[in-house]
Amino acid sequence: MTGAKAPDDAVQLGGRWTCDAKTPYCGAAFASGVADSRGRKLIALFLATPARGSATTDDCRHGSRAPPAKRSAAVNIHPLALVSPRAEIGRDVSIGPFCIIEDDVVIGDGCKLSASAVIKQGTRLGPNNTVFDAAILGGQPQHTRMPEDIGELVVGSGNTIRENVTMHRALHGGTATVVGDNNLFMVGVHVAHDCRVGSNTIFANNALLGGHVTVEDRAYVSGAVAVHQFCRIGRLAMVGGHARVVQDVPPYVMVDGCSGLIVGLNLVGLRRSGFVVEEISELKSAYRLIYRRGLKWSEVLERLKIEFPSGPAGDFFTFLSQGTRGFVQERRMPPGSTLKLRRAPEEEGEQRQLKAG
Repeated sequence: MTGAKAPDDAVQLGGRWTCDAKTPYCGAAFASGVADSRGRKLIALFLATPARGSATTDDCRHGSRAPPAKRSAAVNIHPLALVSPRAEIGRDVSIGPFCIIEDDVVIGDGCKLSASAVIKQGTRLGPNNTVFDAAILGGQPQHTRMPEDIGELVVGSGNTIRENVTMHRALHGGTATVVGDNNLFMVGVHVAHDCRVGSNTIFANNALLGGHVTVEDRAYVSGAVAVHQFCRIGRLAMVGGHARVVQDVPPYVMVDGCSGLIVGLNLVGLRRSGFVVEEISELKSAYRLIYRRGLKWSEVLERLKIEFPSGPAGDFFTFLSQGTRGFVQERRMPPGSTLKLRRAPEEEGEQRQLKAG
């Protein structure tokens, strides 16, 4: 069989290859700088054995060559990675061993994929994302009525996606699951179909987002938090560990993990984000109006709109006026609802007898 010799330095070729003439090996394009001689021998083996239907030399008489992958000369692909020739890969991308890059995938400049990461069809990764071991991006939606034409997964730039994270594509064609920039997804986080995650958020280990969940900028979702489908988590909100979120979480508040109820403003997060004293004071006033005055809901919205027309406190009206699932309540009981304890007459009689005796 006629083969192509692998160059000693830069190897940047398109086409589909195999090591056993049966299974297409999609990682035909390798960058230079393989560390050891075994790696160079593997490259030569893969390049020397064309897949059925591909062509490597002018005298090949069977089939036609597969369209070459769009990738930069600076790509560093491990010999044991499987990369589709129909994937579009930017500059300075590093792809580790046993990674799988399917068709119709875009990987931006400077991305780094660790061992066994899987980037599935319909995924768009922006620049400078780091994907750790065994993360799976772009999986099909988990839905009982999934259509044939499903949407995409669009990930911004500068995200850190740790081990075993899963992110699913949108349910319908023409739509997308969207992740913003500079987010941290710790081990085992799940982002379901049609979610919208903002920028600079943090998701601790095993946090779970149901379908159509929205998480706004700089929110913090602690470990093992489960968020019900269609819920929203507002900007700079902090949700405590193991919380069960079944209603919308307003911006700037903290949710207790044990009770799942609000326990005040996220003051530490506000200060770290550069909020000045005046802004925090306005947020406190708006918070008291919502949770402490005992007003009807229509009155709360009306007062928020009038008293806090702009600034961070104005975000409360914007967020609360768009809710459809209700909102997480405060753990503290509102004024006028003090729980009064009353002893039964029999118990009062027994107490008198004990004192008299």
